[in-house]
This record gives sequence, C-alpha cells and structure tokens, in this order.
Amino acid sequence: MYVCICRQVTDHQIRDICRDGANNFSDVQAQTGIASECGKCGKLAQTIVKEFSKSAGYVNAA
Repeated sequence: MYVCICRQVTDHQIRDICRDGANNFSDVQAQTGIASECGKCGKLAQTIVKEFSKSAGYVNAA
C-alpha cells in the first residue's frame, strides 16, 4: 500500500529499509524523502517504523 503518494513510497519499502538497518523515522525519511512535501503520511510512516522496531525486538530476543 502506498504510504506517501508524493514520493511513491510503500509500506513494503519502509519495512525493507528498516530490515536493512534504519533504526528510526529520521533514517527512513533521509532515504525516501517521506513526509517532506505535504506531510500527511508522516504519522502512518512513523507507526510502521515503530511497529517494525517492536517486532524486530521480539525476533532478536529469541
């Protein structure tokens, strides 16, 4: 699903960036430019990054 229409960034791309080592929203924003134009996607993008971080923490704990 598209998260950022302005920059054509999908939720899958955000998760891939997180898998590749992005630790926070700022890292994702630097790589994609997300939330830099209209900004409407910022909250959803931050939520995806936070959810990924939580799930990655559970995987690493095992």
